[in-house]
Amino acid sequence: MVSSHWPLFDLRLSTPRLRLRVPTLEDLDALADVAVDGVHDPDVQPFAMPWTDAPPIERARGTLQYHWSQWAAWKPSAWVLNLVVEFDGTIVGTQGMTGKDFAVLREVSTGSWLGRRYQGQGIGTEMRAAVLHLAFAGLGAEHAVSAAFADNAASFAVSRKLGYEDNGIDRYVVRGRPVVCRRLRLDCARWQARRTVPVTVDGLAPCLPLFGLDDADAS
Repeated sequence: MVSSHWPLFDLRLSTPRLRLRVPTLEDLDALADVAVDGVHDPDVQPFAMPWTDAPPIERARGTLQYHWSQWAAWKPSAWVLNLVVEFDGTIVGTQGMTGKDFAVLREVSTGSWLGRRYQGQGIGTEMRAAVLHLAFAGLGAEHAVSAAFADNAASFAVSRKLGYEDNGIDRYVVRGRPVVCRRLRLDCARWQARRTVPVTVDGLAPCLPLFGLDDADAS
């Protein structure tokens, strides 16, 4: 146990190939190295906040600072759970899940990135499946939402595989140009019907109050 006062450090999600956890400082350093190595083709920008356009040293430091800032900002009514993804003993990316007024709304949103060298191996699907299991089976969520720019075929492939449905669009300005962002939504029934990845969650019970829940809420 890293801290008896912050049980999230003992939360673990496991799939057949992956381990997801709240990062240690060593994990964050490894994640920053992955960010420096590259997350996507430099000719495209898949993020509404274009953090990957920064020079490598700023990208690395920004990765650390972002995770630290979300730890400090955590509230049961507004939380962002960022997990590092370990594949074959190596940190390969990060999978996030956000809840606002979750105890009432029972809705989460997800976001992630994966080092470019690890893409195309089904890891993105498996890591999203892990947090969806945490949301629906562990926390009692009713809906999960996601979004991606219209040209992000890989992200949509993951979402379709897991059962998401279209949920409208937003528009952003990225690199000085308008882009269309497609929203997607997944309800608990469709998640149940489409789930194929076995997931194990350990260490959740002590964390429930940090999500604004108790044992009865999550069941």
